[in-house]
Amino acid sequence: MNHDEVLSLYERRFRREPAPEMPGAVVERAGAVVRQSGPAPCWNGVLWSDLDERTADAAIAEQIRHYAELGTEFEWKLYDHDRPADLDRRLLAAGFTAEPPETLMVAETARIAVPAALPAAGPEGVQLVPVTGMDGVELVADVHERVFGASRVRIRERLAVQLAEGSVVAVLAMAGDVPVSAARMDLHSGTEFASLWGGGTDPEWRGRGIYRALVAYRAREALARGYRYLQVDASAESRPILTRLGFAALATTTPYTYG
Repeated sequence: MNHDEVLSLYERRFRREPAPEMPGAVVERAGAVVRQSGPAPCWNGVLWSDLDERTADAAIAEQIRHYAELGTEFEWKLYDHDRPADLDRRLLAAGFTAEPPETLMVAETARIAVPAALPAAGPEGVQLVPVTGMDGVELVADVHERVFGASRVRIRERLAVQLAEGSVVAVLAMAGDVPVSAARMDLHSGTEFASLWGGGTDPEWRGRGIYRALVAYRAREALARGYRYLQVDASAESRPILTRLGFAALATTTPYTYG
């Protein structure tokens, strides 16, 4: 895999020329900024910018004004190669809050979907169950709320919309009747990429290979659907696992939130 070529393709598909992520979302280019806006559960924020020292502060102020008029919080998704070099400090000075950095990681689906190193099923005592309806959606929301402290309302709404569209693969790791982990894979129609999200596991079930099993499950689903690449915004905890599985780090991205 040519890292520079894949990063360039990712930038074009998801930052410079992205499709709206769901019904009701609007992607627009406002000057030197590409942003998405929409009603909940849509993600609101800046995807890409082409700024310099002269234009950055005015562009930041314009995005704050835009989303304030919409009455919504938003995120500026900053990558380590974005310019100007001090854009991170300018965002902080404007009132943004930096979230923990993540690593943009990509792998060729065919190379990681079938190796013997990836399990064909969940570890002992755990069954992988596809999410096909609202009962499964509720269990996913329950896991995310327990593990990540995330809003179950937003997760439930988003996943319900995606299931109805057929734009997601979601899976639960069940220990008997108890969901101990959950993950999803967004299917980006018209692109070469499927993206992996979630995978958080209850603390008492960590270290048993559940995360790897969930990656394997989604990789095989992506391969069956013809997606060439798998993409992850990896946390510090998941990056070592993904590296061992064959994912390559292409950039560092930090979410800056406002509101």
